[in-house]
Amino acid sequence: MKARIIVYGLLAATLAGCAGGGGADGKMAAVVDAQAMAQLREVLNRRPSLPDGFAQRPEQAWRVPFGRVDQACRAALDVAAGHAPEEGLTGQAAVSYQGDGLGERAAVGLARYAGEEAEARFDDLREALESCREIRTSGGTALRARRLDVGDAARSGDEAAAARLRGRLNGYPYALDVVLSRDGDTLVSVVHAGMSDVDRDRTRKLVAALLSMSTA
Repeated sequence: MKARIIVYGLLAATLAGCAGGGGADGKMAAVVDAQAMAQLREVLNRRPSLPDGFAQRPEQAWRVPFGRVDQACRAALDVAAGHAPEEGLTGQAAVSYQGDGLGERAAVGLARYAGEEAEARFDDLREALESCREIRTSGGTALRARRLDVGDAARSGDEAAAARLRGRLNGYPYALDVVLSRDGDTLVSVVHAGMSDVDRDRTRKLVAALLSMSTA
């Protein structure tokens, strides 16, 4: 039974004419590595031991449920949706898992980088996550962010950062936990979202399971 996986990274306009090295501004351009893409697809085809109540079969990538939001918030959320920062990117992939809670979904995005770019991109994303104080859009969406402690769950990687956003989405109670982690040259983003609230212990278990899958 073939899992439905959405793989991103083939950004034609960006990659056309990029054979490696830096761009005109001195930044390392994104160059898709076929082997890296294949490895990420293989990783996401594995079935992690997710907490009870989550489907073990991956589905298409999660979609950020907000319209126009602050640039920092968008950057922090986009990795789990399969839209990681492009600078130095060699490949990425993303899937999601359905939970049995109301509107509950777990999303995971993997992004691999050349050289030491993963460390630099993680620093950028951690700063973005820390700068994301609230999400507020027309139509009754208003969520406030606060720091989230996931304990040892994210420590299988080299570094991690986490936050919880809670409030209302289109007028309805909504919450999501966002956990960013780096393991060597790979960024791992996990989002645990649901209506009303999400359980922090389930978030911890999700992060531990998905990181063990991605770093195995």
